[in-house]
Amino acid sequence: MPNPQPQLQDDHGPGRKASISREDLMAAALKLVGPHRSVSSLSLREVAREAGIAPNSFYRQFRDMDELAVALIDLAGRSLRKIIGEARHRATSSDRSVVRGSVEAFMEQLRADDKLLHVLLREGNVGSDAFKHAVERELQFFEEELCIDLIRLAARDNAPLYEPALVSKAITRLVFAMGATAMDLPPEKDPELIEQLSEMVRLIITGSRALSRGGAR
Repeated sequence: MPNPQPQLQDDHGPGRKASISREDLMAAALKLVGPHRSVSSLSLREVAREAGIAPNSFYRQFRDMDELAVALIDLAGRSLRKIIGEARHRATSSDRSVVRGSVEAFMEQLRADDKLLHVLLREGNVGSDAFKHAVERELQFFEEELCIDLIRLAARDNAPLYEPALVSKAITRLVFAMGATAMDLPPEKDPELIEQLSEMVRLIITGSRALSRGGAR
């Protein structure tokens, strides 16, 4: 039965590593991602060269570049959910502090050296169907966790929301859309963007509360 993987030379050569982990390959791919490079634009040979291995060694950890990209998307989603979840739970004194803290945590992660958030923001638009499905899955995880927190805060403040699941979806999609725009702007714009985004999120929450009080049609 033929081997489905390309037969590439696997000599370690000068400067090449004898073994490598999945994490090493993911880190190598992230080093190559930039303002004008998405994971979907990287070649296997580029990643192998950055990681210091022969191309054939790549297949010991991933079937192909699609599998590596999906692993990066999953890692990015888990990392960001943890950071923003912690920010929401730290800032529980008021709606304003919860919203502001969450938005600031998002923007800090956007500027982080590991570029994980860049993977989430770019691959949903330019990647393969596998990438897009992985990004959509992560967005749905964000929405589910945010919805739980919104319901918790609404009960604490005795201020019920109209359609909290829809509110969490609107907030998540807004934040990620604004984040995609922010990637191409200088960091000096961050304070202005944080203020605008925080106010937009508060408007969504305020509107949902008003609809709940008034009995939406």
